[in-house]
Amino acid sequence: MSRPSGAGYDVVVEVDDEGDLGHTDLETGLDFQDFGHNDPPTGKIPSDQSRGFFSTGGGASSSRTAGENATNTTGKRYLWSLSFYAQFFNVDTSEVLRRCFAALFPKSNFLDVLEGNPDLYGPVWIASTVVLMLFLTSTLASYFAKVKGSDGFNYNFTSLTGAAGLVYGYTALVPVALWGVLKWYGSDSANLLECLSLYGYANVIWVPVSIASVSPIQILNWVFCAVGLGISATFLFRNLYPVISGIDAQTSKIVLIVMLVLHGGFALAIKVLFFAHTSLKPL
Repeated sequence: MSRPSGAGYDVVVEVDDEGDLGHTDLETGLDFQDFGHNDPPTGKIPSDQSRGFFSTGGGASSSRTAGENATNTTGKRYLWSLSFYAQFFNVDTSEVLRRCFAALFPKSNFLDVLEGNPDLYGPVWIASTVVLMLFLTSTLASYFAKVKGSDGFNYNFTSLTGAAGLVYGYTALVPVALWGVLKWYGSDSANLLECLSLYGYANVIWVPVSIASVSPIQILNWVFCAVGLGISATFLFRNLYPVISGIDAQTSKIVLIVMLVLHGGFALAIKVLFFAHTSLKPL
């Protein structure tokens, strides 16, 4: 059929014998390709550009962002860089307080409380607080014990350095030694940062114990130290036992016994060095 030429164009339609108007097998005869020249923007980053090379800005800002992304993807941190140490303090105050509460009143395994993010922020501040409290409370207890005597009272600042050496030394050296022994005997679950974090948060009980030990009643002071020893030792045993039991059975028993003996010695040192002077009668 044809249309009058006054319409401006002619259209020719062919009709086959079966009456199918212009039928063409699109599925087998045509292959459409989309080159994306006229596609409307969808707001999505193409897959080729979403691999760290896509930038939304220009100039120095874009190059700085790309450089930071490249640095983060490498994962390299050096001992002399702040980023190496910052990863061990990646917690806030509320999280530290939550972990302290979980150490004092354990309801679940503390490693589950850490949620794969052990820190040194809490252990460092807890150890520093324990050092300060041992010095202040032992000085106050010594003052109460000697104030009734004729001699004057003199502050003993060597107890501050003694407290620092005892608390920092025990909290740092013992978990490192424990981790080294576990790695030596082939433990795959031993983690140095987790060991340091466990021993650090175990010290939180000594803050209330040191405050209560100001009491001039010796039997109460022994009870307070025994309670601190029991809570902290139970906390360490409960959380370290699954890790220690992963090595040889005989060796794990020896390691557990040594661990408990060292912790008992730590508690006894706190009692004898800082709160035994209240039992001495003034001259």
